[in-house]
Amino acid sequence: MIVLSACQVKTKWVYPVTEKDHTVDNYFGTEVPDPYRWLENDTSQATAVWVEAENEVTNAYLAKIPFREQLKQRLTDLVNYERIGIPQKKNGKYYFFKNDGLQNQNVLYVKDALEGEATVLLDPNTLSDDGTVALSGIHLSNDGKYLAYAISRSGSDWREIYVIDLTTRELLDDHILWAKFSGASWKGDGFYYSAYDAPVAGKEYSNVNENHKIYYHKLGEPQSKDILIFQNPKEPKRFYSTDISEDERILFIFESGASSGNNLFMKNLTQTNAPVIALTDNMEDTYYPIEVIGNKMYIYTNYQAPKYRIMTTDIASPALENWKEAVPENESVLSGAQIIGGHLILTYDKDASNHAYVFDLDGKPLHEITLPVVGSVGFSGNKDDKEVFYNFTSFTYPSTIFKYDIDKNISELYLAPKVAFTPEDYITEQVFYTSKDGTKIPMFLTYKKQLKKDGKNPVFLYGYGGFNISLNPGFSTSRLPFLENGGIYAVANLRGGGEYGEEWHQAGTKLKKQNVFDDFIAAAEYLIQEKYTNKDKLSVVGGSNGGLLVGAVVNQRPDLFKAAVPEVGVMDMLRYHIFTIGWNWASDYGTSADSEEMFRYLYAYSPIHNIKNDGTPYPAILVTTADHDDRVVPAHSFKYIATLQASDTGDAPKLIRIESKAGHGSGKPITKVIEETTDIYAFIMYNLGMKMK
Repeated sequence: MIVLSACQVKTKWVYPVTEKDHTVDNYFGTEVPDPYRWLENDTSQATAVWVEAENEVTNAYLAKIPFREQLKQRLTDLVNYERIGIPQKKNGKYYFFKNDGLQNQNVLYVKDALEGEATVLLDPNTLSDDGTVALSGIHLSNDGKYLAYAISRSGSDWREIYVIDLTTRELLDDHILWAKFSGASWKGDGFYYSAYDAPVAGKEYSNVNENHKIYYHKLGEPQSKDILIFQNPKEPKRFYSTDISEDERILFIFESGASSGNNLFMKNLTQTNAPVIALTDNMEDTYYPIEVIGNKMYIYTNYQAPKYRIMTTDIASPALENWKEAVPENESVLSGAQIIGGHLILTYDKDASNHAYVFDLDGKPLHEITLPVVGSVGFSGNKDDKEVFYNFTSFTYPSTIFKYDIDKNISELYLAPKVAFTPEDYITEQVFYTSKDGTKIPMFLTYKKQLKKDGKNPVFLYGYGGFNISLNPGFSTSRLPFLENGGIYAVANLRGGGEYGEEWHQAGTKLKKQNVFDDFIAAAEYLIQEKYTNKDKLSVVGGSNGGLLVGAVVNQRPDLFKAAVPEVGVMDMLRYHIFTIGWNWASDYGTSADSEEMFRYLYAYSPIHNIKNDGTPYPAILVTTADHDDRVVPAHSFKYIATLQASDTGDAPKLIRIESKAGHGSGKPITKVIEETTDIYAFIMYNLGMKMK
């Protein structure tokens, strides 16, 4: 197929010609053209030529932004600080990640004592020349003898698992291929993991993944001899993963996929040839074991409790009908639960920010853990060890580690980073605005303290609104240059997320998905109405499901935004479910094959299918994707930008940035992160009329 034979002139913009074919699909009697179907073949030579041509146009545009290099330097300076992760204690040793500042990947260290000298255990920067091999998970054996670690290549969701002998620091011969959505659950001298059969060559990043299986790998044996522990041929597309109690007595198996919850199974490893027992049979709810204490299992669940609760059951009678309530549901969402030092440490979400509490194992509340400001918290510790650490962060509060005394309810600073900015110069406020149907929606706004509400401030409005995911406060140096130059960073907590529990989530799914778009549009209107900004100073950004969000609201209200950046977005709502794990998103979206009603609903907001072609001015748009994204395949972004460029949407640029040797986002080396962040913020700031001071 010849892709580029000439250039077409689109108002003042010259884009590569994207050849059209005559593909037409029929949905319930409605014919839907798909002229760029050939771009779904992301490994073809024709697509490669098209990608190169698109990147050439985009790079030429970005290169002309006068402050681009200055912005890149500022972003580099800001991220160049020592970042240390929360310690994980195992058998008296402390394991943690550290980045000196500009290392492409975080390095794993170990200490024999908390205040002792740290030594490098695993440096993933040595695994590739360009930093595109990332460490995607570490799993310490309970006896402290071994470390299983998983790597990802070029951002793919595929995982390879290796093992280090922690006594000798030697890499063993064990090597697991084609693992995906898997950890390593240790039992004795081996571990459980989840994998697929080897995919068809050339289709590793696009074909649907089927028949997820759980294996047991014994150290020293080749993968071909691994023991198949569990599979479910009746449900070939579902995911199966494992966890194991700290004492290695109980193996838990999770079944998930195409539903908002999971099923829970268990196997008693103390009994010879014990069967796998199903504890639940309803994948609409969530069931996660916290730990096994004695013969009692503690389980975190939203079963008959949309805001979640803690339940217990005996391992001898584990079926759901025998569960008893330990900590009841309350008005806030229970978003996290751990057993540390013989206590329950529970994290609740109140208006999208974390609050933490200590309970005894009978479910009696003891005290609240005082956190520095409104923000987000995560805990580390073992069930029988009273040494507790927590990591705290907020929009202007860099990730900081505290040591916590459970008995005294006292926190002390353990480690604070040194970032080259002054947090006291900024303020974060939370506002509540009204969506189209009257629902109150929370939104965080961060900006300089001296900011004036004169309707002239640039805004970076971010949203997600899906899959029960909450947007809690968090710190990133990438936002600082925007804030330093007078911008407002806004995060809207839309329906579809998990901020107020399962009901809030369901209110933004399937035939209610328009609520999410209405919530986001209302956020923009509120910011204009309250004189924070105006439509010529307003940008809108989102990734993955948030990329879908941006694409949809730009189609519905192109007059409301000056710039838009849909990152790795789900843009073809009629075909998303046929690629890799896209079918798994049906619990939030529904599919075009479900019913005529569902098809028509998806067709009415699908970003690719609702781009106007009548001269309606669209904002400046920069689409981002990557060649190894096997979660939201790049074809979504390819077909979306091709449609945009071929449509009459005004004079503003419609561009795509296609990263090489990268995936959906995780594991991306710091060099690529800085380059991409520079381009996104340069594009936004330039189109909002901003300059670098």
